[in-house]
Amino acid sequence: MQVVVRPAAAADIEDAFLWYEQQRPGLGADFLRTVDGALAAIQSSPQLHAVIHRNTRRALLRRFPYGIYYRIYPDSIVIVACMHGRRDPKRWQSRA
Repeated sequence: MQVVVRPAAAADIEDAFLWYEQQRPGLGADFLRTVDGALAAIQSSPQLHAVIHRNTRRALLRRFPYGIYYRIYPDSIVIVACMHGRRDPKRWQSRA
């Protein structure tokens, strides 16, 4: 099944990458590798993560306090957000 990352979710990932890279060079790259691993896991087992709001599921990242929010459709998996765990959930809920 194809994974589609919406532009807003891609911007979330880029913002987090830049922030981590400013904290320590190379940490942003570690974040991206973690996101890539999570996306691969979502693609291989999309039903693994629980529904947390309507039809939106959340996969938590290892090592980083972020979640990837996604929806499963018949022909694709759509990533709607990649948000820090302490952010207001209404921010990603408005995208879903």
